[in-house]
Amino acid sequence: MSTLSQDDLKTLVGHAALKYVVLGEVVGVGTGSTVNKFIDALATIKEQIKGAVSSSNASTERLKALGIPVFDSNEVDELAVYIDGADEIDRQGFMIKGGGAALTREKIIASQSKQFVCIADESKLVTTLGRFPLPVEVIPMAAQRIIRQFRAMGGEAQIRLRDGQPLVTDNGQHIVDVTGLQITDPLKFETQVSQWPGVVTVGVFAFQKAHVCLLGTAQGVQTLTF
Repeated sequence: MSTLSQDDLKTLVGHAALKYVVLGEVVGVGTGSTVNKFIDALATIKEQIKGAVSSSNASTERLKALGIPVFDSNEVDELAVYIDGADEIDRQGFMIKGGGAALTREKIIASQSKQFVCIADESKLVTTLGRFPLPVEVIPMAAQRIIRQFRAMGGEAQIRLRDGQPLVTDNGQHIVDVTGLQITDPLKFETQVSQWPGVVTVGVFAFQKAHVCLLGTAQGVQTLTF
């Protein structure tokens, strides 16, 4: 019986991701508890990289606190690699992301990167996307109409709250979380919802899917390639 906790698994994959870092380059860095383990690992080779482009204010603060320079995405061209977690990932490399409310910036950096390396523990691997509530970043004035559109699809949507008030993203927008969906065609779904007026970003990462997933399991790190 394995004694590895979920936290241990996150540490394992965070360290395993170091081998995908291209030395002398700027690294794309995501957001979340698993990525925090990667940031801590990245600090051990910080003298060998130029710095990072970060998907959130929280990650930026952690990187800077560890002495890793952070660049604006407009200051760099193509990134060699983007390393981030996922709330769900299937066996094609399609993901649901945005549990940490950073999905828009995550998708921007993913689109700027040659390779997306997803780091996750085995609980995130699913057959069909949709069990985890799907995050959608929306312009506030469109929130209720978007909620009704998801209801028409069979989903139940609600505005994410923090301390009783709508959560405000780093971009000044709100998040709608959607349950009750089975996303059997992620590319079609991402295309459809992205067209709805008021949707900033839908948390299905199909066009910006993972190329590699480092999955933390009781047997160690499993590498999935897509």
